[in-house]
Amino acid sequence: MVLKNISILNYKNIESADIELSPKINCFIGHNGAGKTNLLDAVYYMSFTKSAFNTRDSQIITHDRDFFVVEGTYEAENGTEEKIYCGMKRGSKKQFRRNGKGYRRLSQHLGLIPLIFVSPSDSILIEGYSEERRRLMDVVISQYDHNYTEALIRYNKALAQRNALLRQEEEPDASLMDLLEEQMADSGTTVFHAREQFVEELTPVFQEIFSTISRDRETVALRYVSHAQRGPLIDVIRRDRSKDRAVGYSLHGIHRDDIEMTIGGYPMKQEGSQGQTKTFVISLKLAQFSFLRRTVSNTTPLLLLDDIFDKLDADRVEQIVNVVAGEEYGQIFMTDTNRENLDKILRRTGPDYKIFEVDGGRLTERKEDD
Repeated sequence: MVLKNISILNYKNIESADIELSPKINCFIGHNGAGKTNLLDAVYYMSFTKSAFNTRDSQIITHDRDFFVVEGTYEAENGTEEKIYCGMKRGSKKQFRRNGKGYRRLSQHLGLIPLIFVSPSDSILIEGYSEERRRLMDVVISQYDHNYTEALIRYNKALAQRNALLRQEEEPDASLMDLLEEQMADSGTTVFHAREQFVEELTPVFQEIFSTISRDRETVALRYVSHAQRGPLIDVIRRDRSKDRAVGYSLHGIHRDDIEMTIGGYPMKQEGSQGQTKTFVISLKLAQFSFLRRTVSNTTPLLLLDDIFDKLDADRVEQIVNVVAGEEYGQIFMTDTNRENLDKILRRTGPDYKIFEVDGGRLTERKEDD
């Protein structure tokens, strides 16, 4: 999939932008806070129907403006064009259209434009709580498995209803609790099997990429951990209903799943240096890219690289450059505060690239002789 052009109005600090893009590499250069990441986030929004950073759509709208709009024209591998529109007025529901037609459910859009976004905030995958690692699985799997998305929605809905019953002062209705737990177990088992298979298939790809970037200096591993591994999920959920009642929420289920991340056999969170942590996260995201490329109808995902070279030594930077400059990767969007790192990539990829300067939310294409 290739994004041919993008038009933006009032998206964070980008008040207006309308640019034609390279089908291979698009570089965005500017100081911190200039709006480079906001541009990548607008591209992300068109794939996931939401921002990578803001939980509320109203936070996306430029200050003192009443709406935002992002539009893009894509070209699939078979030459088919897809026109995507998304926008929202303050106080109104957001609109999302594909070729002029709206969706009955926004989840139907997921997977049309596969995308991997690598940013400095990804360190939270290692440093943060298990919720962040579950989100990592959800973001990737939902792009190629709509049954997973629907099962996750059903599970979360039943979980919320069960938790509400647990918090009631009066004793919850036993038959209703049974029903909700059955719904959680049924949907949760579907989610569990998809996550289990995903981590199993992702791990060797991740290890190979990490080995290349680190030049075999460290050994890393991933291990999926789930309550569903303890036996039938319905039994696990029901096992401690009295404890759940005491604390007021569900202690067991796939909403507590996690991925253990290790380096040299020890927890990455405790043992990893800044450079190792960044290498770990970048390798994980590039492995997700390779995974999606094989699973989403042979569609090459978009790759967004936001300021990825900071805190990495020159050797690791060079290895990352070698990886992303390979033929496996399609259209790439990358940001940096200067051209030095980007030039290393451009020298390896030939003439098909564009460079844009970003300043105060304004985008200007730089020609080669600038």
